[in-house]
Amino acid sequence: MTISRRTLIATFGIAPAATLLPHSALAAYPDHPIRLIVPFAAGGNADIVGRLIGDQISKALKQPVVVDNRGGAGGGIGAQLVAEAPPDGYTLLVGSNGPLTVNPFVHANLGYDPLKDFAPIALTSYVSHALILSDKVEPKTILELIVLSKKTPLNIATSGVGSATHMTLERFKAATGANITHIPYRGGGALMPDLISGSVQGAMTEFSTALPLHKGGKAHIVAIAAAHRSKLAPDVPTFIESGVKDFIAQSYIGIVAPAKTPLAIIAQLQAAVVDGLSSGPAAERLVNLGAEIATPEQMTSRGFAEFIRIDYERMRAAAKLAGITPK
Repeated sequence: MTISRRTLIATFGIAPAATLLPHSALAAYPDHPIRLIVPFAAGGNADIVGRLIGDQISKALKQPVVVDNRGGAGGGIGAQLVAEAPPDGYTLLVGSNGPLTVNPFVHANLGYDPLKDFAPIALTSYVSHALILSDKVEPKTILELIVLSKKTPLNIATSGVGSATHMTLERFKAATGANITHIPYRGGGALMPDLISGSVQGAMTEFSTALPLHKGGKAHIVAIAAAHRSKLAPDVPTFIESGVKDFIAQSYIGIVAPAKTPLAIIAQLQAAVVDGLSSGPAAERLVNLGAEIATPEQMTSRGFAEFIRIDYERMRAAAKLAGITPK
């Protein structure tokens, strides 16, 4: 794939010529497999989207993309691994709220700086959060859940301490006074068997993760943290409809590389993501899962960087509201 100077300027703005690779080096990348770190366990939203995007990058760049799940610390373990990797385009991170914009306000010693140690490539998509309950518990609405929790505390799971869904759960508790005990797992997919069995009474998770269980009658979503109901589950009200004022929350997924990765390599990877999501089965599958595809501007390095900066400040405010301090 040939990346013209015009394409690079459109994607990143004018950059010093010294930051670009020579044409011979650019033509050589990639010449061996790329490792894509998913900083959560298999089966959750980040894993599902990461594998879809990894497949698109592989097809565009004609090299295998090996997905490597490195869960733990709200995505921090995998993120630190990528932050410390050589900036050569061969180790990438499936970046999401947890490691990029939530962890700084939950963990005192991250081991990486999410605003300085990564080079954003492209935002891919985002999906609203949802509260889903086991069919073993009685509440069918947010109000019924709140009332029951004040009589008997409820155990609600998330994909882990410091995850985006953990932050949303804390916001929900602060907004409603619900008596909820947080049960952290190592990914959204990992908690599903316990939710179905009733070992945990509910979960705050991505809508895309909860939807198959809701449609299959294995659990029931009581609310979605979106501005409007989803066409994929029109029977499910929003938190706002359920009386939780202005309650909107979502998880985003994007691809980042270690800081100082050459701009020419970033441009190749960014183009591969855009090509893969411009149309076709990957984009269709994301939409069918309940995700929204990022805008063209958000799919640029500069646009994704600005998106991260804004969400970082939003999470700072959310942590303060929920009374969360780094530990």
